[in-house]
Amino acid sequence: MATFHQSLTIFLLLLQLVVHAQKIPSPKEHFGFNIGDDYQLSNYTQTEAYFKKLAASDRTRLVDIGLTAEGRHQFMLIVTSADNQKKLDRYKEIAQTLAHAENLTDTQARTLANEGKAVVWIDGGLHSTETVGTMQLIETAWQLVSRNDPETLRILDNVVILLTHANPDGHELVGNWYMRESVPEKRSQEHVPRLYQKYIGHDNNRDFFMLNMPETQNMARQLFIEWFPQVIYNHHQRGPAGSVLAGPPLRDPFNYVLDPLIVTGIDALGAAMINRLNVEGKPGYTRLTGAPYSNWFNGGLRSINLFHNMIGLLTEIIGNPTPETIPLVPERLIPNGNTPFPVRPQPWHFKQSIDYSVSLNYSVLDYAARQRDQLLFTIYRMGKNAIEYGSRDYWSLYPKRVEAITQTYQANQKRTNPTQPENQRSGALPVAYYDSVMKKPSLRDPRGFIIPVNQPDFPTAVRFLNALIRTGVQIQKATTNFTVAGKTYPAGSYVVKTDQAFRPHVLDMFEPQDYPNDFQYPGGPPIRPYDAAGWTPAYLMNVRFDRILDGFDGPFQKLPYGELQSPEGHLNGNATAGYLLNAQINNSFIAVNDLLASGIDVYRLPTGSGSNVAAGSFFIPASTNAKSLLDKSIKNLGLEVSGLSKRPEGSMIKVAPLRIALWDTYGGSMPSGWVRWLMEQYHFPMKVVFAQDIDAGDLKKKFDVIVFVSQAIPPVGRPKESASSYARREPQPDDIPAEFRPWLGRITADKSIPQLKAFLNAGGSIVTIGTSTNLAYHLNLPVKNALVDMAATGQSRPLPNEKFYIPGSVLRVTLDSTQQATWGMPTLTDVYFDSSPVFTVAPEAIAKGAIRPLAWFDSNKPLRSGWAWGQSYLQDGVAAFMAPVGSGRFYAFGPEITFRCQTQGTFKLLFNQLYSTERSQRTAQASD
Repeated sequence: MATFHQSLTIFLLLLQLVVHAQKIPSPKEHFGFNIGDDYQLSNYTQTEAYFKKLAASDRTRLVDIGLTAEGRHQFMLIVTSADNQKKLDRYKEIAQTLAHAENLTDTQARTLANEGKAVVWIDGGLHSTETVGTMQLIETAWQLVSRNDPETLRILDNVVILLTHANPDGHELVGNWYMRESVPEKRSQEHVPRLYQKYIGHDNNRDFFMLNMPETQNMARQLFIEWFPQVIYNHHQRGPAGSVLAGPPLRDPFNYVLDPLIVTGIDALGAAMINRLNVEGKPGYTRLTGAPYSNWFNGGLRSINLFHNMIGLLTEIIGNPTPETIPLVPERLIPNGNTPFPVRPQPWHFKQSIDYSVSLNYSVLDYAARQRDQLLFTIYRMGKNAIEYGSRDYWSLYPKRVEAITQTYQANQKRTNPTQPENQRSGALPVAYYDSVMKKPSLRDPRGFIIPVNQPDFPTAVRFLNALIRTGVQIQKATTNFTVAGKTYPAGSYVVKTDQAFRPHVLDMFEPQDYPNDFQYPGGPPIRPYDAAGWTPAYLMNVRFDRILDGFDGPFQKLPYGELQSPEGHLNGNATAGYLLNAQINNSFIAVNDLLASGIDVYRLPTGSGSNVAAGSFFIPASTNAKSLLDKSIKNLGLEVSGLSKRPEGSMIKVAPLRIALWDTYGGSMPSGWVRWLMEQYHFPMKVVFAQDIDAGDLKKKFDVIVFVSQAIPPVGRPKESASSYARREPQPDDIPAEFRPWLGRITADKSIPQLKAFLNAGGSIVTIGTSTNLAYHLNLPVKNALVDMAATGQSRPLPNEKFYIPGSVLRVTLDSTQQATWGMPTLTDVYFDSSPVFTVAPEAIAKGAIRPLAWFDSNKPLRSGWAWGQSYLQDGVAAFMAPVGSGRFYAFGPEITFRCQTQGTFKLLFNQLYSTERSQRTAQASD
């Protein structure tokens, strides 16, 4: 009888498996090809349809996590066992509770860890031309839904898998572009005409602490508000030449605010990944210094999770639907700790990369299944550590503090033992020198930060807070006035304490990054950071905050996690004569542009107007239409608007919208895309133009101002066909659709520069940012490169990196805030500097008005966050200037004033140039 029942059970199980297999089509059945077939790519429309078919399985749940920039639905496929699917809400609750680590004991945490399921995030397609990532996501979903081997079933029983499509719009674009050729051998990803994510392209993996884009907002909500996966696997390409892929562990430095369990957790997962490939005979995995990637930067999809106690994994693999060859790179052939199992030169097919990726996914999932309870407990332990560090006096170990210990010792030795040889002072130092720095009260980590409501640009401060809120940070708000450390703050001010699980992220958003001096060898060239060395958003957004070193409390209300904030606007005073908008507030420019678009008069009040208001503030005469629009702006933008019972005295500048052109190029410029997004957000009407539009001439008939971002204007003397970012290879016109051919071309000295000169002479304005300030040299303006050295020949040459090197970092400049170009800006301003241009201006050029400096370095130590080697060379260098050219104006901003739309404190340096400068001589009486 038992045998009969056993046979019946087996029969029913097999029948169930057959039915299950029949319900879900394979990729071949759906797409018409196997994932990994040469010359075959899907688009997003096809993939979305397939995910919906996979959702018919009892192992899956398809979740629409939000709309993309182009309006597509972004999906996440949750895969786990059928039994787990019934309890997803409970497993999510456990993941949230352990990640927050609030009011839990270790015993309680272990109980939850034993009950819960590991949560693993695997994404694909963030960078859409990296097609392995997109296609492996499809194949992995199919494997997990269809396979019934013991490993897959163990994974499904113990892991909740979040398969997330990171960039639907780009997938649609790249898939269609590649497959547009009917002959497979002619298919290519080259020369995609525009960026594969609207506005920002590759920078979609740089947006994760600011969360400007809808796609990053969608994913952040799943990561930091909903699911809190313990492991995040972010697929990229491409691997270093001579290898198949680069993977964890990555090279130093890692960010010093990270919990050490993050580092060792990455080591453990990295070991599982490389070991599986080696077991399966898949060579070519390189790690550590075998690749340039590190765990320093906070803005990437996998890296931001490190600051949230989640193990973030990155692989960069080769592969393309068009077959390729692994090249011969001799130094990659010697086995070492970076690459213990080298790959030999050989032909390479797309299917091999897909197979590697699925193996890597399974290695991560198998590890998570076997270490389920440990992963859950460890994310709790890291959160608990963060809460404990934020609840007591704590000194983080940063390079500058270790250097201070050494300097203190050396200074003392020189005083007490001036004749002792230097080489006898090495070795271990007395512990007292550690105590002198690492127990110094003023060097403690902060217990929290207070953002007062009464600051010049509170709406931008709220944008900063919302970036924190979207990433799961606990925010508190004062219900009444309160006093901390002898200072009184008004009700409505915000408090961000560091005794919370995501303390590393809080510190990274408020505190400066201290990147170590990192050179190939002593005295040698620097090793470039993988991305930015310093970014501190609170600095770049010009948020006013107080850093509190002692424990504090007050009438604070904890906000629900994920609850976005809106600044509350007010109309203050009697507006019988008109309204005053503060030029210090970024959102004022939105209101002004809406007023102008409705035909309402707007004026600016220059210094010396007798109005007793900040220079550049906006005056709007009273009218019914103005009141209606400003009422909306006060409510929607959180503006503090002053009502005036009499008009300001003195002259005013009438504001009129300009015809704005923004340069772009075939294939898309990310800096230009960010500025386009910025102008749309702030309601500046503009037109995107290309080199052919510039070369066509008659620019003043079409435009009033042209904006050139970095990489638009080539250096003087650049050879016409130079292989550089200014002259990247373009397709032949006949090889692309006719609609994109007007986008071809680049700015050249022989064709474009004369047209720009004519535009300036005719009264136009040109705004240049970053390297496009090269235009100053094409115009023969009386400025020189300040960052030069004299060679033995007597010729000046750019400073070598061994003497001067500042990758992406935050520096402080001094501004002439009385000039129209800098209205609304503070005198001291933080800017983003990335090997940016700096100028020397002859005093006579300034005296004659040929050059008007706008910003300069008045310190030999302007570094605020990041890494600045040889920063003393910046002393007295001009960072920004305006020059009259003919009847027009030329503006040069060396720092990246719009960088990734993270530098909100310097947006006004662009906005101020986008209005007319017509001066009205009407006095207050004449205006009545």
